Amino acid sequence: MKCIINRRAQFSASHRYWLPELSEAENIEKFGLGTRFPGHGHNYVLFVSLAGELDDYGMVQNLSEVKKVIKREVTSQLDYAYLNDTWSEFQQSLPTTENIARVIWQRLAPHLPLVNIQLFEHPELWADYQGNGMEAHLTLSTHFSAAHRLAHPKLSYEENCEIYGKCARPNGHGHNYHLEVTVKGEIDSRTGMIVDLGTLQKVIDDYVVEPFDHTFLNKDIPYFVEIVPTAENIAIYIRNLLQQPIHQIGAELYKVKLVESPNNSCEVYCTQAASSSETVRASEPMLTSA
Repeated sequence: MKCIINRRAQFSASHRYWLPELSEAENIEKFGLGTRFPGHGHNYVLFVSLAGELDDYGMVQNLSEVKKVIKREVTSQLDYAYLNDTWSEFQQSLPTTENIARVIWQRLAPHLPLVNIQLFEHPELWADYQGNGMEAHLTLSTHFSAAHRLAHPKLSYEENCEIYGKCARPNGHGHNYHLEVTVKGEIDSRTGMIVDLGTLQKVIDDYVVEPFDHTFLNKDIPYFVEIVPTAENIAIYIRNLLQQPIHQIGAELYKVKLVESPNNSCEVYCTQAASSSETVRASEPMLTSA
């Protein structure tokens, strides 16, 4: 039986975004506060995913040995380090979250049957790398607060109550929505970036957070006048809003995850035919990334 196992590790390190071939003004324009000398630090959290057949002892890999490999090849070298000077790879491409994940894969792949490296720079920013050349995934998380009412406009109040229960009550109810937006793209060989984070954050804020925050979705967002604002429909609408703007800034939208409550969340994946073919996965209880 094939199985995937995950091992967690962590390290604290600092880095700086600075390209010597650019002027100070050019570096500041491209990297903003990340250019400040001597750099800034993060408490990184690493998840190493391995796949394989179960052995006679019921294991894919002996996790004690996996722990030793991760420590020897990665964390003992990166913990309390200045990343730009630690590994030669980071002198060629800057140590962004996505590029660190890629290089960690390269360091561990000769020793472990990897299927994914997931690296959290902080709880609202993480990258996934799966060994596909320079391609990686980058996720930004954010939130907004909104109210909604679940009621199909063509059904009676009684019929809606039968389908949606308390959520059909006429004055609605609210949620603190947690939103995760995952993009994919090629890591730039010099900057180490899939996409400029500030630009990506602005797209998400401009198209989703600002228009949605502190609204009654059924009344304030025209799309939901006729469409029931379930978590699934909200996620689909967010995906449709973001797909083209993210493409325009040089990345591709891969997934939108919307967490309505600790017990309910859904994931919508992006395809070339997103408008005609919907891919939705709902979960209860919520499955977190970590």
